[in-house]
Amino acid sequence: MDPIDIISVFTLPLLAFLLIEAATAARRQRDTVARLARLDRKMQLLLTHLGIVDPEQELAEVREHLRNGRTIHAVRAYRKATGEGLLEAKQAVDRMAGQP
Repeated sequence: MDPIDIISVFTLPLLAFLLIEAATAARRQRDTVARLARLDRKMQLLLTHLGIVDPEQELAEVREHLRNGRTIHAVRAYRKATGEGLLEAKQAVDRMAGQP
């Protein structure tokens, strides 16, 4: 048997296996993304039903103040969004300011 034929015998099934695995991985990733989206919708419905405000949405104003260099306004907005005290809000805003 020619060496090229031997390589072909092993290469073609390996290539087919890799293509099938890549397609399967892509499908699993799409399924996972869809499941996460459904879970997120359910979580949002629960939060809304219970009257709980998602702090991440409320903290967008805090991040905007930080981007504009208005730390005091950011602390004020953080306190309003979370109900935290002044010290806790200042520490949280300082931690947020240190993040990219």
